[in-house]
Amino acid sequence: MRKILNEILPGPIDVVGDMEIALEAAFGDGPGVIVVAGTGSIAYGRNQHGQTARAGGWGFAVGDEGSAHWIGREAVRALLRAADQHVSAGLDTTPFALSLLKAWGVTSILDLARAGNAVPPPDFAALFPAVVSNDDELAKEVLTRAGRELARIAALITRRLFSMSEAECVPVATTGSVFRYAPVVRQIFYNELRSLDARVQVDQRIVDPVEGALRMARRAAKASDIK
Repeated sequence: MRKILNEILPGPIDVVGDMEIALEAAFGDGPGVIVVAGTGSIAYGRNQHGQTARAGGWGFAVGDEGSAHWIGREAVRALLRAADQHVSAGLDTTPFALSLLKAWGVTSILDLARAGNAVPPPDFAALFPAVVSNDDELAKEVLTRAGRELARIAALITRRLFSMSEAECVPVATTGSVFRYAPVVRQIFYNELRSLDARVQVDQRIVDPVEGALRMARRAAKASDIK
């Protein structure tokens, strides 16, 4: 990435992860925890001593709980389990099932299962809009679990970086399409995280990581001018 950018941009290039620019956008150089939930998910934080830590973000195959990919995969799993249990006659004609089928361009639950097991794996994140737009109980259950999973990884970082004796308040911010477009996930996340760590103060706005990248670029440019 650095080599490609050097060919089209003058000046020094610094390539960093999205969690770093998101943290910068939320808190500048101050302490706090950012929770990212887009196609993937991760929690990343920095305390008052400048120490950093991360949790989650291990990839869609083994982690990324609460992400759009995870939500899509869990939605398919929930629908297939319901089919196994014969929860509802004509399950593949419910609005929830039909929206998932349409998102992948298939016509039956059996085809949905085949698509979900395909190699290479399908785009589970593409199912996220269908899950979010549904009032079905299965969809709500998946989104509720997503909020709890994201709160869990956030709490791991708040406890690891901010000791009870040093911090009475721990600022937390969020970013990513899951938080932006899924009110159920946001609400469950807020409530669950507060129950796990009562010191947490969650910023209600959804952070735009681009702001952090711009700040870091301006700071680097200013430092370069000084030199």
